[in-house]
Amino acid sequence: MKRPPSISLVELSVLRRKRILSEDERALWESVMKQTKPLRKKHRAAKPDAGAPDTKAQLAAKPAVPSPSSPSVPGASPQKITKPAAPPLAPFGRRERAQLSRGRKEIEARLDLHGMTQARAHRALSTFLQRAHLDGLTFVLIITGKGKTGYGEADRGVLRRQVPQWLSQPEFRTLVVGFEAAHIGHGGEGALYVRVRRSRI
Repeated sequence: MKRPPSISLVELSVLRRKRILSEDERALWESVMKQTKPLRKKHRAAKPDAGAPDTKAQLAAKPAVPSPSSPSVPGASPQKITKPAAPPLAPFGRRERAQLSRGRKEIEARLDLHGMTQARAHRALSTFLQRAHLDGLTFVLIITGKGKTGYGEADRGVLRRQVPQWLSQPEFRTLVVGFEAAHIGHGGEGALYVRVRRSRI
């Protein structure tokens, strides 16, 4: 019995290359390719130097610091939300001041702080200005009183000095455009015209 002629490896590879896949084989090959995922390459760990200190000892010495990109609270935003700066105060115009003192511009509300402690007066001022801001008022009058007159500034009214300082703080600048000492007919040095900032809808 004669042996079939031997085929070399080169001829075998040529024969394999020339073979065309049938439609069923091609469809099977494409479905298999879609389902397969590439393997991840594992990086070989570098061998530690004999002269280098132990890495485990270094890790143990360093405290674990959470990275700023990963928040500790789930759902929290990694970026800090900064509040917008309070707008600066603006002085009254000469025309506005004249209209207020002559009664041509209406003072829509008044707050009398006479006889109050600083803490109570601060709360009352904050509540009053927030209400005026929400109600859309424009000009209000804050009555501080002149206080007792004496030889030194310390003898004069505390609220007369404190209220302008409070109105200059950021918490009130969001409610107030500006303030000026009132005309003598409205209390003079013991009262303030306050222009209320309009609320943005």
